[in-house]
Amino acid sequence: MKHRRKLFLTKDIYNLPPTDQTFVDAMRDNISFHMNHCQAYKEILDSFGFGLDDLNGIDDLWNIPPLPTSYLKNKTMLSKPYDKLLIRTTSSGTGGKKTLSGYDKSSGLCALSMALKVLRFHHLISIRRTNYIVLGVRPDKNNQTATAKALTYFTILAPAKKIVYAVKIVDGAYRVDIDHLVEAIQTFAREGRPVRIIGFPAYFKLFLAELAARGIKLQLHPNSKVLLGGGWKTFFAEEISKEALFAMAHETLDISRQNFKDHFSTAEHPVNYVACEENHFHVPVFSRVIIRDVTTLKPVGKGIPGVLNLISPILSSAPYGSIITDDIAVLRDNCSCGIESPYVDIIGRIGLSNLRTCTQQASDFLKNL
Repeated sequence: MKHRRKLFLTKDIYNLPPTDQTFVDAMRDNISFHMNHCQAYKEILDSFGFGLDDLNGIDDLWNIPPLPTSYLKNKTMLSKPYDKLLIRTTSSGTGGKKTLSGYDKSSGLCALSMALKVLRFHHLISIRRTNYIVLGVRPDKNNQTATAKALTYFTILAPAKKIVYAVKIVDGAYRVDIDHLVEAIQTFAREGRPVRIIGFPAYFKLFLAELAARGIKLQLHPNSKVLLGGGWKTFFAEEISKEALFAMAHETLDISRQNFKDHFSTAEHPVNYVACEENHFHVPVFSRVIIRDVTTLKPVGKGIPGVLNLISPILSSAPYGSIITDDIAVLRDNCSCGIESPYVDIIGRIGLSNLRTCTQQASDFLKNL
């Protein structure tokens, strides 16, 4: 897939127009490969009457039938055997069902090239030894979720002196060791070494609230960073704005606003979206984003809310080149941060009734499979 290789070697990661045709060619290669190696995917494309002749330019990307993530949690589709993949992952399985995914060697090399460029751009790579608090569980043979692996993956961006995980397995069940976390953050503050806190915003808020309840205020090293990712999920009742969360953290840990980074990715679409200084997820050259009408699934214009469709040729292991999520989002231009590519505002999740309406449009073919 020479066009994919060329795309993922691009250095100017937020300058989309010069890469438009390369992206289209890479998607054509990707779709052709998966049609030849995944019969279920070929049947889906055939059900929609889609062929490679329907994809010639960047404005044709919306013609690719998007796979709903809700469908992928019920049916595994891979173009290479799962047990032969270089890295195997699953989605978080919040609703009890998981998507199988992962990287073969070529996908992994693309992901590595992309990650180095994106994370360097956002000043997340350092040679300074750093202490970590990971607000999650250490991945092991019983926990292969992409989330757990990603949290650990972020601890290699600066050499780790010590890594403390918030969640431990006790008698087969997950338990948050809050006393250990509190002790660790106080020890790290005394050491005077940079600290990185990584995890879900909901867990971070709970951690900050516990520190506040104990009357603990700390002054961490000025190069300390917070890297958040994911939504609030089952903690939706606790949700606050990111700015309010940043204010809490500044008050409790004395971390500057510029050292807060928000990250977005999915198991089915493992592209790195890191928020700019205005907290916006800009689209990198490695992907394209379409916002679709909730009812018709046709593309809507900039500034209009709709369902989120993520497109990338990154995976040759699974036919997830175009997926549709249950997120409602808006695509916008002209961010004041100076990055020229459009950015995505994720504004919520679709309600159950709307979710069925939306995904039904993309999933009618399933009744015959």
